[in-house]
Amino acid sequence: MSGVQVRAAIHVASVLAIYLALLMLIPVAIDLFYGNPDWKVFAFSAMLVGGAAMAVALATRGRPPPASPRFGFLLVNLLWLTVSLAGAVPLGLSSLDLSLTDAVFESVSGVTATGATIINGVDRAPPGLLMWRSLLSFMGGLGVIALGLFLLPFLNIGGVSYFKIESTDIQDRPFERLQTFLVSLIGIYTLLGFACTVCYVLGGMEPFHAVNHAMTTVATGGFSTHDTSFLRYVDKPFILWTGIVFMFIGGLPFSIMILIAVRGRPDALRDPQIRVYAGYVIAFSLAVAVYLRVNDNVPFLEALTQSTFNILSIITTSGFASEDYTLWGPFAVVVFFVATFMGGCSGSTTGGIKAYRFLILFELLVSGVRRLLYPNSVVPIRYGDRSIDPDMQRAVVLFMASFFVLWGIITVLLGAAGLDFVTALTGSLSSLTNVGPGLGPIIGPVGNFSSLPDSAKWICAVAMLLGRLEILAVLVIFTPVFWRG
Repeated sequence: MSGVQVRAAIHVASVLAIYLALLMLIPVAIDLFYGNPDWKVFAFSAMLVGGAAMAVALATRGRPPPASPRFGFLLVNLLWLTVSLAGAVPLGLSSLDLSLTDAVFESVSGVTATGATIINGVDRAPPGLLMWRSLLSFMGGLGVIALGLFLLPFLNIGGVSYFKIESTDIQDRPFERLQTFLVSLIGIYTLLGFACTVCYVLGGMEPFHAVNHAMTTVATGGFSTHDTSFLRYVDKPFILWTGIVFMFIGGLPFSIMILIAVRGRPDALRDPQIRVYAGYVIAFSLAVAVYLRVNDNVPFLEALTQSTFNILSIITTSGFASEDYTLWGPFAVVVFFVATFMGGCSGSTTGGIKAYRFLILFELLVSGVRRLLYPNSVVPIRYGDRSIDPDMQRAVVLFMASFFVLWGIITVLLGAAGLDFVTALTGSLSSLTNVGPGLGPIIGPVGNFSSLPDSAKWICAVAMLLGRLEILAVLVIFTPVFWRG
């Protein structure tokens, strides 16, 4: 790693921090509108972060280095770290009097679109701070899409998009100009947020809460402006189904949405990962709905609404809750635990393992079993009607191996920090998959992470970043070979 590459990465991160400082002016306006004195906190934070970032940006100006995987890995990690730390500044200075640990945890949770919170009394929090949490989540969701569509395929560590593997006859790059793609991406993402806001308002949600919930719904981020999340709207099925629709959309590949919107290519929906994603969403939701109907005699439509909302919230790693599903019975709890692993599609706002990896793993399993019978046979691994190259196969296997190894390590570390088995096991899993809530009375759907010791919060924050950056992109920078040369 050369000094030029380090300088360039720091320069890009500082420029992003300048834009983040400008974004802090939105909570300033919100607090001024509601007459909350916390506007001074965001104004000071904007000047502090913006001034420091401007100084660093000026000091690190220079010719950018040529694009390379090594520079990409460094830049990805530095960008997420910068936004996480800068986002924590107004949280730590706010009237909530959060500690450094709590401020960083909340910021990382927002930026990674995890949705785990340490704030008690969210309903009484300053409106500007609530908006800031939602903005971090909304911005994090957009960053996650860009990560999945551009950087991960470029770095050869994962990510299935139409830039690498397609299920249609589109060429390797569906858009000749990157600018066209980025403008379309931002436009569709923003339009979805606006449409979700309108639907929430039509369903009876107050406009301020509708805007915040819409941003975190589309980003599958899970931050709510209520301590009880969507339990407040349990008697408003229109709001719950609005959440269902937009959480599901958030789990779809945004490259396909753009192909449909810009190129008029509805055939792009034939992408195999979409069928896998939709398949396990439907199967899990129906299974829990039938269980509630038979076991608790809940009317089927109500059971279907509740099961679909909460199952989809976990699968898409949104982390909202409309009921305490841990009280639904052992079968439902097991289904929710399994759903925590799943995730949506590549190039979406979701975390988790993701549908395309399950599809490729299944193909690898079938191929391996077949070769036991026919050792000399050549069985191609396919994704739709395309063959999967060895690099992609290697990336999937490496991800799965590192995922389960890290899950075990983080669980042990949380246990050493004093957490009980269920909290440690599901807390590590929900952090690594960016789901948010775990199981049990402490961090379950009606709890939060506030009572965890500081050491456990730092461990979970690191796990969130590892999960959001697809694990391998973080691990590589800790290898000695990365810094040589």
